Amino acid sequence: MIFIGICGASGSGKSTLAHALEERLGSGRCLVLQQDAYYRDHPDLTFEQRVKLNYDEPEIFDHDLLLEDICQLERGGGISRKVYNFSEHRRDDRPDEIILPRDVVILEGIHTFHDRRLTEKMFLKLYMQVEPDICLLRRIERDIVERGRDIQGISTQYLNSVKPMFDKYIRNYISDADVIVANGGKNARIVDILAGYVQDALRGE
Repeated sequence: MIFIGICGASGSGKSTLAHALEERLGSGRCLVLQQDAYYRDHPDLTFEQRVKLNYDEPEIFDHDLLLEDICQLERGGGISRKVYNFSEHRRDDRPDEIILPRDVVILEGIHTFHDRRLTEKMFLKLYMQVEPDICLLRRIERDIVERGRDIQGISTQYLNSVKPMFDKYIRNYISDADVIVANGGKNARIVDILAGYVQDALRGE
């Protein structure tokens, strides 16, 4: 199994690149996992308390569970689908929905390079480098359309956690990358280059 990590700021095009690679390699051979699905659950907190959590710090994710799932896929076993409900800020896993391993597994998220146990397993580490104002505009559109949030809430979260965590952690992950991808995920040339590289590696296994 070839394990690829895609890291970068919120709104930098990580998901776009991941799914472009999946399409290029073929869904039968490639699986995309979102780190967002592995947010820790907090059933003991009220909704108002959950809203105030910092969802951009590294430890908000269940790194142990994510590592466990990657190891299980490496062993050739299936894993249950992990889902996060962004409207309620709660986990909404699907234990009866089993995801089977593929030849290529892509993990994308803002802190995919945080856990060294995971990065050591990555065949290829990609970092998305996009101007912050572009990332913010993309985030606003996504949060309004896909997650039902209002502009005031988006603005507050950006100033209180998104930007500070980018400055403290995410911008520094660039030093861990094998490849820096500029201008977002809608770059057909870089998709072709990366897909060709991965296909050559698969043929050599």
